[in-house]
Formats: sequence, C-alpha cells, structure tokens
Amino acid sequence: MASNWTPEGWKAHEARHLPSYGDAEKLGEVEATLAKFPPLVFAGEARELKKDLAEVAAGRGFLLQGGDCAESFAEFHPDNIRDTFRVLLQMAVVLTFAGKQPVVKVGRIAGQFAKPRSAPTETIGGEELPSYLGDIINGVEFEAGIRTNDPDRMLRAYTQSASTLNLLRAFASGGYANLRQVHQWTMDHIGRSPWGTKFAQMADKISEALDFMAACGVDPQTVPQLQGTSFYTSHEALLLQYEQALTRRDSLTGDWYDCSAHMLWIGDRTRFEGSAHVEFLRGVGNPIGMKCGPSLEPDALLRMLDILNPGREPGRMTLISRFGHDKVEDGLPKLVRAVQREGHPVVWSCDPMHGNVIKTDSGLKTRPFDRILAEVSGFFAVHRAEGTHAGGIHIEMTGQDVTECTGGAIAITDEILADRYHTHCDPRLNGAQSIELAFKMADMLKLEAVERHKQAA
Repeated sequence: MASNWTPEGWKAHEARHLPSYGDAEKLGEVEATLAKFPPLVFAGEARELKKDLAEVAAGRGFLLQGGDCAESFAEFHPDNIRDTFRVLLQMAVVLTFAGKQPVVKVGRIAGQFAKPRSAPTETIGGEELPSYLGDIINGVEFEAGIRTNDPDRMLRAYTQSASTLNLLRAFASGGYANLRQVHQWTMDHIGRSPWGTKFAQMADKISEALDFMAACGVDPQTVPQLQGTSFYTSHEALLLQYEQALTRRDSLTGDWYDCSAHMLWIGDRTRFEGSAHVEFLRGVGNPIGMKCGPSLEPDALLRMLDILNPGREPGRMTLISRFGHDKVEDGLPKLVRAVQREGHPVVWSCDPMHGNVIKTDSGLKTRPFDRILAEVSGFFAVHRAEGTHAGGIHIEMTGQDVTECTGGAIAITDEILADRYHTHCDPRLNGAQSIELAFKMADMLKLEAVERHKQAA
C-alpha cells in the first residue's frame, strides 16, 4: 500500500489525543497479547467493502453508517446489538426503496470505544479528575481509580468486539435480515410513530413484490441477496496502540490491514499534516474515512488525499462532512469543487451530528432533530448544485428508546430529555428518529434520481 511504512512508524510523529499510561511494562504486555489474538475482521472483507464503496463513489450506491457515539461495557447486551442492527436494516430498506440503488451498511460498532475530548480533565464539586476517554481507556464514573487509564481495558474491548461481531454475522446471514422478515423489524416504540406506519405500508409493498416474484416462478428463497445482507463495522482509529496490535499482513496480497474493523476513520482533531494517526492509516489497506469540518481548507484536504490515497483507488476514501446546519452550504462547496477539480474518487458522506450540539438549561447536551435534518438537506442541496453525488450519511444512533436528541415526530422536549438519557458521551438519535430521518432522506434521494435521469437524457 505505502512505501517506507511500518505498523509502528506512527510513533515518530505527533500523536494527539492519545492516553498516557503510567505502567509502560503493563502496556507492552497487553499490546503483545493483542498481537497474538486472531483478527476481528479479514482483509478480504475489507476489500469487499472497498469495492462496494467504489460503486458509491461512482454514483451507483449510498453509504449508511451509524451506531453508538461510544460503546460501553455496561450496556453490552445482545438485545442492544440486535435493536441497533434492525433499525439500520429498516433505514437501509427505506433508502434502497427510494433511491433504487444499493445501500452499503456500515455500523459504528464492535470497536467504537475511544473518544477524543476537548479538555484533558474535568472538575465536579471542586474535584478535578482526568476526562473520560472511552471504556477502552478508563471508566465513566467520576472516581479517581476508575478514571485511571488502564491498558487491560483493551483486552475487554477486544473480547466484547469479537462477541458483537459474532452476533452481527449471525444476524446478517442467518435469516434475521431476510426480506420476508421486514414486518418483524419494527419495534414497539417505532410503531407508535407515524413513520412506523409509513414503514409498515412500504413493507406491505415489499411483501407483495416477493409474492409476485414467487408467482412468476422466481423463488425468493433461492436469491441470496434477499436472504441476508452484507454488514460491515467501523470506528475512529484513535487509540493507536490498540490499532497497531491488531494490524496484520494479508497472506494473499502481502498488504497490511488493520483487522480491528473493516473501515477506520480519522477525526477532525487528529487530521493534520505530520499526524501520527494519518501516518498509521496511510499504510493499511482498509477503506478510510476522514472528517471534514469548517477548519479544513481545500489545499489541506487535497494534501491529505494525496497522502492517504496517492494511487487514487476508488472506494479507499470517504469524506465525512461535519459543518453544522448553518455552515454546511457555505463551507462544503469549496471542498467539493477542489476534490472534483483534482479528480479524486471519493464518497461524500454527511455527519449531521457533531456540528449541531447544544446545551440545555439543565446542563445536558442535546442535538435538535430539526438542525440535524437541516444539515442533511443542506448537504444534498450542495451536491445537487455542484453536480456531484451525495453518497452517504454518518449518524450516532441507537435502537433503544432513548431521549437524548430533542424533536422528531414523537416530540422529545427539553423537559423530558433526562427521562432516558443513557449515552456515555454524546446524544444519539433513537430508533423512531432514525427511521424518520431515513424517510426524509428518501425524498432527497428521489430528487437526486430525477436529476440523474435529466442528465442522462
């Protein structure tokens, strides 16, 4: 993949937002143990995702990427994994039905444990302790011992990721994702939403289409694409000690792959020239995402693309814009034009979450649904204006019936925000809000399809 690259070469570069560990010997033992563990994903799977993303980059697909802000050890439960998976399935069906294009499904799951924080410490009641950096590093409880960075947490994160992947693979290929089950994917709290009713109506149409196929002699049971789905995993490649330990050389190609996930991304805070995170990811063969916010200038973006994808391999790079609802239509066009001008094959995806955080009077962080929707609308509007493909969405969401983001059809108000506020870090869309967003995006995809037909005519 890259010349003059080794898995440990990042250590010679500037590493921001990495934890310091007091016991270097213990850290080394954990890294050595992880290096002997089996890979969580395989190089061939990462290559398949790259092929799928190449189709999206060419305008022939859509990327749906979603899941937890930060996975936790406390909320690890098969029901939570299942519920997030089935909401993503529902969203994918809505988007496929509207856009008449395949939807590539990528979860923020089975590895999304580490979080960059704006400050290294926080103070509560006059006591100052290290900030919570994610369960893979330290604990969320405000206690001195728990906030101590512990390398052994990486081993627990690996075990939880392996178990999560095992269940996800079973769901994706073992019958749960069969389109004949489409009516069973709706949970009670989603069914109470008007968008739940709309999904049921669409599911009826899918069932009728499957019945029609069967009547014509095409048995849906013999069509693999209807029996299951491809589902990939992703997370921010933040804790480089963990990522390096799970990097393996592929026996077929000789290339290096980070086998902690199919896709890794670089965050807004670690995306800079000379970054250890950029240096690490330039050498692995996985598909790579990169967050692009208001601080990123076109020339800097092009330099990053030349570093991370010098061969301009389609499907390698996904650019995840995160501007805020009031900045996307001003800030995104210059980046889109620069990338288009230089001919880089990228997937453009929208993160409408991180630029739209506000604090309520009660002190809780939230993300108003109308601002999330406004940024998505602005993202699609920019790509329609520039003649480029609005290729994806990147959201923090859960299948649980949480009250963390205000608004939506089942209106969550500031007054009830604390009722089911369970996130360990940032607020997530709940299942009903996620389905509502999918239907709103479906209308935008229909507009894009109309534009494509006009251009082709």
